[in-house]
Amino acid sequence: MVATHNLNVTDKVEKIDAQPLHHVNISYEKATFGMGCFWGCDSLFGATKGILRTCVGYSGGTTPAPVYRNMGDHTEVIEIHYDPTVISFSDLLDLFWNNHEYGLTTRIKRQYMSLILYHSEEQRRISMESRAEEHIKRAPEKIITEIAPAGIFYPAEDYHQKYRLQGHRELAKSIGLTSELLHKSHVAARLNGYLIGVGGLEQFDKDADRLGLNADQIQYVRDYVLENEGGGIFC
Repeated sequence: MVATHNLNVTDKVEKIDAQPLHHVNISYEKATFGMGCFWGCDSLFGATKGILRTCVGYSGGTTPAPVYRNMGDHTEVIEIHYDPTVISFSDLLDLFWNNHEYGLTTRIKRQYMSLILYHSEEQRRISMESRAEEHIKRAPEKIITEIAPAGIFYPAEDYHQKYRLQGHRELAKSIGLTSELLHKSHVAARLNGYLIGVGGLEQFDKDADRLGLNADQIQYVRDYVLENEGGGIFC
């Protein structure tokens, strides 16, 4: 498990003119997964190459207008916008199978169940084939992941979005993070993962200037990548 600093970080990040890369105009495809608590997978996918945006929320059920305290029959999921020229749906499934906090082979309440919601017939086929392969790899354990068509996705409340990044309040403020950007920002998705070590130092160093960060922001995040690189994903 990755050990992050407490969620009331007060270290000051000097505000120097920069242009954080919130919006990227790149053609994308969607993927939607339930992997247990959605905070961890938001960090995992956010700092993965080829991921453009992430948003956590509720889906897979029938309860209208779910909220965290009244989710009904929905599941905590992450909706991912990804560039298929950089990362494939099969690559995303590799991360999906290998980064569940719980629920892949043990039945738990529906809120945290293992779930793939497909957006196309190709995603359905790949998901079914991938699950069959995982059954073989993990025998005699039995995978209980459900595969179903994607329905309505209900974004979770703001305090659930980019949860790790929001713990670094001065950094979040310095990149101009707003309620809307919590759900849509490219740089916010990346930092949400980098701060707990996802992607590693080499990748962050290559990515930092492209993300429009200033020198102080880069050094701040770099320190956390160094400290947390190689740890696990958790909620």
